[in-house]
This record gives sequence, C-alpha cells and structure tokens, in this order.
Amino acid sequence: MSSEMLEEVADIGVQAKGLKNIHFTNWSQTYSCQPSLYFIPKDIEELREIIFYAKSTNKKLRVVGCGHSPSDICCTDDYMINLRLFNNVLSINCDTNTVKVEAGITLTELNSYLDTHKLALPVLGSVSDITIGGVISTGTHGTGAKFGVLAEYVLDLELINTSGDTIKCSRNENSDVFLSALCGLGAIGIIVRLTIQCEPAFLLYEYTYPSTLDEILPDLDDEVNGCDHFRMLWFPHTNLVSVCNNNRIYNKEITKYSQSQKVVNWFCNYAIGYYTLEFAYWLSTYCQPLVPYINRLWFWLQYSRPKERIDLSNKVFNFECLFKQHVNEWSIPREKTAKVLLDLKHWIDTTPNIYVHFPVEIRFVKEDDIYLSPAFGRDSTFINIIMYRPYGKDVSHTQYWDSYEKLMKEAGGRPHWAKAHREKASDFVKMYPYFRAWTQVRKRLDPINLLINSYLNRVLMDS
Repeated sequence: MSSEMLEEVADIGVQAKGLKNIHFTNWSQTYSCQPSLYFIPKDIEELREIIFYAKSTNKKLRVVGCGHSPSDICCTDDYMINLRLFNNVLSINCDTNTVKVEAGITLTELNSYLDTHKLALPVLGSVSDITIGGVISTGTHGTGAKFGVLAEYVLDLELINTSGDTIKCSRNENSDVFLSALCGLGAIGIIVRLTIQCEPAFLLYEYTYPSTLDEILPDLDDEVNGCDHFRMLWFPHTNLVSVCNNNRIYNKEITKYSQSQKVVNWFCNYAIGYYTLEFAYWLSTYCQPLVPYINRLWFWLQYSRPKERIDLSNKVFNFECLFKQHVNEWSIPREKTAKVLLDLKHWIDTTPNIYVHFPVEIRFVKEDDIYLSPAFGRDSTFINIIMYRPYGKDVSHTQYWDSYEKLMKEAGGRPHWAKAHREKASDFVKMYPYFRAWTQVRKRLDPINLLINSYLNRVLMDS
C-alpha cells in the first residue's frame, strides 16, 4: 500500500472518531459554537493522531473542560477536544502530600479521591465541577491572604505541543514553559498530566455575619489578615455586606443537622434563595425599579443573621452559583479595594436608571510569579459582578460593565481570563511585565497557531 493510501486510511480512521453536529454551549448559556468535529480521545496516542489530523486538514484545535467559563475562551468552529477520559489519578504520595493526575479530572472527582486519603487541596474556588486543566489554565482562584491561585500549587506538568512531542516542565525544568502554561489559556500546548501539592485534610469553621461597607472597609486589612479565608458579598443599591470568615480547624466535628433543620435549610437556600429569587428577578425585567427592593429583601431574608457551621474544606469553599448569569471579574492591587468599591457604589447610586443584581463578591489572593496570573507580582483583590439571566432572559448590563471596567482599569486592574473581557495585546503588555515572554513561548511551541481561536486572536491581536 502506498504512503498516500496509508495517510488516507489514517485520516479516515481519525475522522471517524470525531463527532459531528455537536452544539457546544457554556454553563451560563452566554456563548456557544458548533465545532466541525468533536473529539474525546482515550489516550495520548489518540490525542497525537488528532493533532496531526488537524494539521493535515488546516483546522484549529481547542480543548474544552466542563464549559463553565462564562466566556468564549474555548469556542471554535474547527476541532474541539474534550479530555473527559483523561480523568485518572496516576499516583499519590501521602508522605509529601502530593498527587499526580490527568488534566481532565474534575475537582469534584479529585476532592473525593483526596478525602479517602485524608488529604485536601489548600484552597478552592466557588465550584468544583470543572477540570484541573481548565482551572490552572485560566487563573482560577479562591480566597485567602496567604493563598495563591490554584495554579500556584502545581509542582510540575506534562503537555503535548503541536508537533506531538511531550514536554515536561517545572520551576527547575523548562521553567519558562512552566510559568507560561500555568495560566496558558490553552495556547501553550495541551496539558495532559500534572502534580499538585496538597496538604493534610482539614475542616473549615465558617462564620458569616451581616455588616456594612462603612464598618468593614476602614479595617479591611485587619479583617483579611485575621482569618485564613476571608470573603465578603456586597449588595448593590445598599450599604449592606455579608462577611464570611473561614478558619481551618482539626479537632472539631462536622456540624450535624436534624432532618427538620435540613428541610429549613433547603427552603431558605433553594425555595427562597434560588427559585423565588429567579422569579423575582424575572419580574424585575418588566419593572426594573424593583431590583433595589429585591436586593434589600433578600439580604434581610438570608444574610441579616449570623450563621456558623463546620464542614469539609471543599464543601465550605464551594459556593452556589445559582441560575444562569453574565459575569465579569477583575483583579486589582489589594490596597485599592476600598476606593474602588466606594467608587462603584457611588456610580450605581448616582447614575439614573441603573439597576444591578447582587452579590458583588470580593475575594483576596496572594501574589505569585506566573506570567499571566492576574495576581502576578502583587497581593490582589478579585471583584466579581453579575447580572442574572432569569429563565434564560437577558438583562441589559452593557452600561454597568463599561463603568465597572473603567474603574478597574483606572485602579491597575487585570481581567479574569475565564470571564468575558474585551482587552487585547496592547492592554496586556501594560498589565503584565512578562506578556511578551509568554507570547514568545507560545509562538515557539505553536508556530503554526494550531491552538488559536477567536478569543485568543483578540488577546494576541496586535502582539
């Protein structure tokens, strides 16, 4: 059989493994695409075949995890790869508290596995139904003055470049590739394996109490440094804040709830906090002046009384995202937090016909040295704003987004990579001292731009 015929047979074999007519939509249903082929490789050799096939057909490749990012970061009309079969734990070392996993494993799966070995991740973000590969590639973070983005706890990783070669990297081996891939936006190669630094399992004591911006902002540094994991929720159109202090404990028991208390908790958290809230915000789309009253009422119903509980760390870290929503999030230098929040409050309070949903979530992250981490080189505050989409109905948010982003930029802000943003290379060169170094690593590993999509075209537009 001739080499041409062998190549044709190989092409047909790879194409047969690709699914057609797959319509991809992200979790919040704000972005969608229909890739021409959708692949679910079972191993690295099959992944290499897909890479070579994409090159032979002049198609781009994008890797998708669980599609939780509220942006078009993984959308493509060419070939999409889902690594859900790369979800194995490869090894664990309980002496060094490290675990080696494949990049397609979700945090939910990893948390469950670590729990059986009395280990835990040092910090988590709001959700765990996301893959570890997606988590580190987008700078996903939790909160805590002494804790970095989740990528900070990766010790080494292996990726496949667009030549099909496996590259191993760490801070001691191919360090520029490592520091680029840790927040690589899926553009530095396809991450397949990584080793993560864990720690002995711990419980979290969560104490939530009501406060106001006037009370909390003057002593914000003391509040943030006074507990392991500090977070607060501000309710726009009010001065009201829900403060959440989480501290690690090792010698207590998990809070037990009676059956009747479980029913009460479900009623408060879901019947009122989810279903009734979605209906209320849906009504407000016909009468927007209802929004400030809804925000104030729900604070009174759910956040006006102190609460406490003790539970496994991952159950406390994770936070209910409720129903579909538009999301925008930027990081700013931590010392500018109070001014930015007060400026945002002033804009909302004084701008006619502006009605915005709760909560504005404020979290805190330690500085790092990852090239494109939003916390690069500075202790950072992440400020997350949302506009819900009750029953899938879009609510106007453009003016809110524009003014918020203007305030973030004036404060030296950087957008969260997984959230929708409109910045391009000329902006990122100013935001990130190593942005050009990152683009050089990317070009070296992907000289044919195989891993580029419209999202990355915007990021790299004028670089």
